Amino acid sequence: MPQTHQQIVQQLIARWPEHRIAPGTARVEALCELLGSPQRGYPVIQIAGTNGKGSTAIMIDALLRALGLRTGRYTSPHLIELTERISIDGEPISDESFDALVADTAPLVDLVDERAIDGVPMTFFEVMTALAYEAFAQAPVDVAVVEVGLGGVTDATNVMDAAVAVICPIDFDHTHLLGTSLTEIAREKAGIIKAGSQVVLAAQQPEAAAVLVERCAEAGAKAYLEGIDFGVLERTPGVGGQVLRLNTAGGAADDVVLPLFGAHMAHNAALAVAAVEAFLGGKPLPADVIAEGLGAVVAPGRLEIVRRSPTVVLDTCHNPHGARATMDALTETFAFTPLIGVVAVMADKDVDGLLRVFADEMSTIVCTTAAGTSRALPAQDLAERASGIVGDERVRIAASMADAIEMAVALADDAGPSAGVLIAGSVIAAGEARALLVRDRGSR
Repeated sequence: MPQTHQQIVQQLIARWPEHRIAPGTARVEALCELLGSPQRGYPVIQIAGTNGKGSTAIMIDALLRALGLRTGRYTSPHLIELTERISIDGEPISDESFDALVADTAPLVDLVDERAIDGVPMTFFEVMTALAYEAFAQAPVDVAVVEVGLGGVTDATNVMDAAVAVICPIDFDHTHLLGTSLTEIAREKAGIIKAGSQVVLAAQQPEAAAVLVERCAEAGAKAYLEGIDFGVLERTPGVGGQVLRLNTAGGAADDVVLPLFGAHMAHNAALAVAAVEAFLGGKPLPADVIAEGLGAVVAPGRLEIVRRSPTVVLDTCHNPHGARATMDALTETFAFTPLIGVVAVMADKDVDGLLRVFADEMSTIVCTTAAGTSRALPAQDLAERASGIVGDERVRIAASMADAIEMAVALADDAGPSAGVLIAGSVIAAGEARALLVRDRGSR
């Protein structure tokens, strides 16, 4: 009896889990070689960094499509459906196409598994990465936009020579794997910078910037620096997003409408424009292409309004650096009084750091447990941590995400029309909440 799509998905996920890292590219390289090296059949724009990778990838994809190019985009993790990770021309690959791809590739995956390279069978993320590269080759795409999973040097995606390497802001995350200093983390992420490539660098803290600039010099790579070669000149927040004035290769791009909130998204937009211009060899993007591409951007789970009366917003922020950007954008755009938080986190994250950021704005924190993962910090444990930071009177516990949303909405209703709800703390939690609140609208 043929497997269903969900059975195929579950079988993939059951492989070495995504949060357990088996560093090295040898297994992906072996599978790609058996597939005929699909990752070398098209130019690649590769994106690393701590925060902003997914949003920047979406914007780069939109700008490339506005140029009339056929695109592939590989991002992780997904919010609701696994197929969201592999997009062709801005749309997730269909279940049918994905299932066929898995079936065609399975015998080759088995061959690599049998070799047990470094004593490990292929991981879930490694298989997904190879599937994405093969899907892009079959499409075929004119260019692929690839988000690094973790780090850079030994990340599974790093089996090609990217034409353009994009480094988003670097901060502390996954320190048990990437290092405990910005210098160490930056060295890992600098691994995507290849000889002779074009490199687009977001504004960085000094320790990280020094590493990245040094790597560019070693590789003979041309670097484009935010604040010098490109950047945000002005931004005006609005009801549906913001209006930007950007510094680009062609000079100032005025009145650029970005339907996303926050200064961090404005900087991601500038980074995306610079990345596409670097891909074009430094050629300026026409103003109408910038306007069309950025104006059409949709980024689910990034300060996304998922309900009105009261307003409920969800965000994928999951580390203190990302949370600070989210809270700044939230207060700038919505000015909720009070703000009720629904928070679920992974146990391996900087939980106290996240809570301290949330504590500055959230009047009440409703703690719950993200479903479907052993990594989730139990709601009771999260509540105890939160109580130690904000006090017992500001903390509530809910058994499930559905219960947490119901409780937060009730609290907001009681507080009056200016109250709002933010769901944050984890990508998995944001996806769970989104599935509950906007399933009928699709993953977009």
